[in-house]
Amino acid sequence: MSGATQAQPTATAEPEPPDTGATGAGAADSRVATDAGHPRDRLTALGGLAALSLDAMASVAYGPESIVLVLAAAGSYGLGFTLPVTIAIAVLLAVLVASYRQVIAAFPDGGGSYAVAKAHLGRRTALTAAASLVVDYVLNVAVSVTAGVAALTSAFPSLYGDRVWLCLGVLALVTAVNLRGIAESARWFMAPTAVFVGSILVIIVVGLFRDAPASVEAAAGHASVLTDNVTAVGALLLLKAFAAGCSALTGVEAVANAVPSFRAPSAKRAQHTEVALGALLGVMLIGLAVLIGRFQLQPVEGVTVLAQLADASLGHGFGFYLVQFATVVLLGLAANTSFGGLPVLLRLLARDNHLPHVFALRADHQVHRHGVLFLAAVSAGLLVGSGGDVNSLVPLFAIGVFVGFTICQVGMVRHWRAAGEPARALLNGFGALLTGVAAVVVTGTKFTEGAWGICLALPLLVLLFEAVHRSYARIGTRLELGRAPGPVTRQPSLVVVPVTAITRLTRDALCAAVSLGDEVLAVTVVPADPDREDRAAAEALRRDWELWGPGVPLVELPDAHRRLGAPLAGYVNGLGADRRVTVLIPEVEPARVWQRALQNQRGAVIDRALRRRTDAVVCRLRLRMEAEK
Repeated sequence: MSGATQAQPTATAEPEPPDTGATGAGAADSRVATDAGHPRDRLTALGGLAALSLDAMASVAYGPESIVLVLAAAGSYGLGFTLPVTIAIAVLLAVLVASYRQVIAAFPDGGGSYAVAKAHLGRRTALTAAASLVVDYVLNVAVSVTAGVAALTSAFPSLYGDRVWLCLGVLALVTAVNLRGIAESARWFMAPTAVFVGSILVIIVVGLFRDAPASVEAAAGHASVLTDNVTAVGALLLLKAFAAGCSALTGVEAVANAVPSFRAPSAKRAQHTEVALGALLGVMLIGLAVLIGRFQLQPVEGVTVLAQLADASLGHGFGFYLVQFATVVLLGLAANTSFGGLPVLLRLLARDNHLPHVFALRADHQVHRHGVLFLAAVSAGLLVGSGGDVNSLVPLFAIGVFVGFTICQVGMVRHWRAAGEPARALLNGFGALLTGVAAVVVTGTKFTEGAWGICLALPLLVLLFEAVHRSYARIGTRLELGRAPGPVTRQPSLVVVPVTAITRLTRDALCAAVSLGDEVLAVTVVPADPDREDRAAAEALRRDWELWGPGVPLVELPDAHRRLGAPLAGYVNGLGADRRVTVLIPEVEPARVWQRALQNQRGAVIDRALRRRTDAVVCRLRLRMEAEK
């Protein structure tokens, strides 16, 4: 390193306490949004379909299969109810799309069921809705990534042992893209979405023109899971099939949660995206259900229902493998829906003081960076904990979203009753009944498989939200938010400068100190029982200080334990409360990042001790070093 230095000392004062009122966080967020609101960083209606609908679109790969696997318990007779059950799900989908279209118009700031419940059902219910969405979004990431990797390892069994690393790699890719902005993720994922949707529609159209399957090679040699000699289907089995198939509806709420991510007029673009999502999903679900009946398809072990349908419609050739590849890609990328919806929800919770305000901040390109990183970290923990096994996560999936659906529908009933719209209230009431039944059935049938964990997690999250809110309320009371403070008065000031040697950095610190305070003290810590070397060093510093004569007294603080921060904090606390004490810590700012490891970290130790044990203002003055040329 060159001996030349660039004298650019800068003082970094102790940060102010965080905003505590909803207005404070909201105002801060709106300022950031205003500065970073370039239209290119927001979604078009088509971009919203690619960025926020991947979860719902990918559910086509497992939604119909979930229905068939349940009905298979009633044999071929039970499979005959695949289309009626799918139509019932499509009706619920239409109700949800119509409802969330109205939610978007009524709550253009996003938040979905949380915003609706907050306005019409009370704070506790709103927090329950938020908790259910948080759980669902996190699980969606884990399930989507593990399902995509499972499809990949099915095609390439040699990769099975590395499935956890593959899961983490896919998660890292999706996270990295979303850190560049949701609009960027839409541009990246638009092509895979189009290929998948197009291939499903081709399967449906081609299959409708076939009288018999083009191929059954995919299912050949695989054991059927169909139950024989069954001639009746009970209501409970139909309810289970309906609840299982409703997993295809996860992700419908994501557009309503992320309305602020759209270009202006954001509400109208989000409504168009919601309708397009519902129409495409409904057509694909019903079309595939028709083909299941047309080809009299039976579920078999080791082969998905979608793979059998692709085989039957397109034959066992290029089209079949294209569908499988598109399915793998879209399942892996379906996690993007959570990255579009959850950070916006976390921003709203932070704005309402139910989460740390850091979640309300937006970086470049409209990125809620802390929300994205939080989602990635929690999802990575789930992936590692489950060993990349999708079957251990699926039983937990979709419970949270049905709780959110039901709360949202009930809230909209109140909304329309207050607005004098009984017809719309009746529609949402019907939707609340259907989603409520689905939530109860899904929870009951999967309770012993892990759903109990979700039932435990939701109230714990609500308690966490309320604890954060109480903490912010106490801080707000201490800061006297909402009240006019007393008059501004001048206080006597004392600046304390810790020193260990006489250098240019010491001079710069004392120059800054005499500019800041009425009185300045230089302080150094010395051992209470010094050895010969310590005694010589202390005497040398005392002698050099007298020879230099900076006009600032040097105070020696003896310490028997050779500590640095504790004696200085004790000394500062003993200076009295009749004056404002500032501690100015001088330190060097290295030119290279790796050179930080060469520092002794004295400044950090003193800073930490003073912030924990004193009320002093702490400033860190840095002398920036020039890099070698």
